[in-house]
Amino acid sequence: MNQSFFIGAVGAHQQLKRLTVHSNNIANVNTYGFKAEKSRFTALMYDNIRAIDNEMLPSGVGAALWATDTDYSPGAVATTERNQDYMIEGDGFFAVVDLATSQVSLTRNGAFAISELQRPGSEVDEDGVPIMETVYYLSDNQGRFVLSRSGGMIEVDDQTAELPVGVFDYINYNGMEHIDGTRFMAVDKNGGIQLSENRAMRGMLEQSNADLAEELSKVIETQRAYGMALKMVLTSDEIETTINSLNS
Repeated sequence: MNQSFFIGAVGAHQQLKRLTVHSNNIANVNTYGFKAEKSRFTALMYDNIRAIDNEMLPSGVGAALWATDTDYSPGAVATTERNQDYMIEGDGFFAVVDLATSQVSLTRNGAFAISELQRPGSEVDEDGVPIMETVYYLSDNQGRFVLSRSGGMIEVDDQTAELPVGVFDYINYNGMEHIDGTRFMAVDKNGGIQLSENRAMRGMLEQSNADLAEELSKVIETQRAYGMALKMVLTSDEIETTINSLNS
């Protein structure tokens, strides 16, 4: 089989992966705290083959999507004047904890809400069992609770009061795992978590840093590359068909 067939097939498949990356950026262009991803390609393994005149020529199967890097540059500021909205001035992340799994994840999306949680109170019933009481905490409105500067959950007594929302940071962000939408998980090479000196500003939100014009141009570029790769597959198939018909 002609090598160009495999190069075209691999190229078409990888361009579909690239299209997924930029489509996701476009879908989140209005998501607060979203960080766009950039696709990175690398050449696949090549072998040197000996030509007729003993010249060594590289032969391989094209390029592949090697990784997606996250762009951590800040987004534009949106003023909401809502008491539970917070935006980080500078680097850093908010930390949210999932009580069901004890997983602590990071986010730049400060569109928080107040959620209630039941816990045993100081009073007991006639059987000596603590009576459950309702307590209100700051949450991400998706079942996770925001951590304070001291690392604990933030209890809300007065909805108009400014809360001690924690801002946490790492030495570097390289390789940080993008879990979903706006949440991240640190890996070993990011170093230990530390309390950031940057502050959380109330009544503001950070908008997505995805540039719609840039993402649309990348989609068009990807579609054209995909079409060229399919054209290569089709041409290679036609060549093989012609050769087979001549040999029959």
